[in-house]
Amino acid sequence: MAPRPRRRRHKKSSSSVAPTAVTQPTAVTPPTAVTPVPLTLSKPGPSIDALGFYSLDNNVPGLSQLILQKLNMKSYEEYKLVIDGDTPVSGFGFRCPREMFQKMEDTFRFCAHCRALPNGLSDSKVLRRCKRCRNVYYCGPECQRSDWPAHRRVCQELRLVAVDRLMEWLLVTGDFVLPAGPWPRLAEVVQDWDTWFSMRRLQLDAILAAVLGSHAMTTLWASAGRPRPDPDVLKGSLKRLLTDVLSRPLTLGLGLRALGLNVKKIGGSTVHVVGASHAETFLTRPGDYDELGYMFPGHLGLRIIMVGVDVATGFSQSTSTSPVEPGTVQLSGHRGLYHNFWEEQVETGQTAPPDLVVAFHPGFHASPDLMEAWLPTLLLLRDYEIPTLMTVYSHQELAASLQILVDLDIHVIAYGANPFTSLKPEQVYSNPNKQPVYGSAYYITFLGSSCQLEKRQLEEKVDGGD
Repeated sequence: MAPRPRRRRHKKSSSSVAPTAVTQPTAVTPPTAVTPVPLTLSKPGPSIDALGFYSLDNNVPGLSQLILQKLNMKSYEEYKLVIDGDTPVSGFGFRCPREMFQKMEDTFRFCAHCRALPNGLSDSKVLRRCKRCRNVYYCGPECQRSDWPAHRRVCQELRLVAVDRLMEWLLVTGDFVLPAGPWPRLAEVVQDWDTWFSMRRLQLDAILAAVLGSHAMTTLWASAGRPRPDPDVLKGSLKRLLTDVLSRPLTLGLGLRALGLNVKKIGGSTVHVVGASHAETFLTRPGDYDELGYMFPGHLGLRIIMVGVDVATGFSQSTSTSPVEPGTVQLSGHRGLYHNFWEEQVETGQTAPPDLVVAFHPGFHASPDLMEAWLPTLLLLRDYEIPTLMTVYSHQELAASLQILVDLDIHVIAYGANPFTSLKPEQVYSNPNKQPVYGSAYYITFLGSSCQLEKRQLEEKVDGGD
């Protein structure tokens, strides 16, 4: 969608729109070679990574400093250099895998009930882990008994979290390779994880068997300081991790399907991922988005541009600037706020305008600072009538985000449960007994403003009356 020739003044409207009930997206129709292109930079803005890190101290005073200490870091800025890719992961300074896993586990060591850290305990107390979930800690039997009514609701899910936290290392090292290759079924048939797993079953079974029997798996659990779980538990963890990686490209495909966008357009289609952070870019491999290409066989090229103040420096380091080729997925990154990126790159013709904009967990409902940073972007998306999909972690976030969009006079097309949500539970770091959440659990699609829609509908009625 090309930008309008003149720049609009983005104003907040007092009108409201009632969002529609979710509609089942219709399938559209990609073997994919992936071409990364370079990261570009512009002015920085508020960092959701930094805000999230320092907010840990709101529930557990001193937790941020404990994390830095255990990771051999002197400051958040030093930690951020590793997360951004400016310093290699070896910058954490661990001497062996066993030390790494122990130090990472130590960052979770605080009493889940009274919030006491190790350095705040008396000599007679020691932090001990819940034997059921092997995840949360208590400074004594009194705190554990008092906390049980809250903990019992999440104990089983937190047990999964504890396993996944270790198993993720196999993704980092590349010892767990995701299934790849064109889909053996029609894309229209694959509508959710059940149909996806059914389609990939034979290939996935072989991959899981190889990983379970690998030297990497043996080394992982020998270094983890806890017994190796049963094979079925490990298989379940690998499947959850797989959905966590593929949730983003498949949710992006959901947006293309739900909004009826044409992926067979000459020159290729462009998707801007706004508010991108290290979650979307740190350790992301080009092949992670192959599945998006397979979702749309015969597509004429897909450009995915990650835009955000926390885009990792190491993301897409190739100097290739070749145009997107049919059947390929091209990944690139831009560090900065989206409305600045729009003015510097899109309006000047240096970057292709988006056919779709996607925001994974923008979080603007949770912080005035983030809302202030997001407001120009939300108004830009509304006024330029850019098809947009955003995701949230929970039903509570869904309701809060919808209210903000309504207040901004943004026309919500549909919203509901995401069939490609991550199935990996996410523990709330500083509040472990809070219900775990799942990445991209719900989605919202919107386009333009309700005021613009009502005006067009009125014009159509007038024209029809003539």
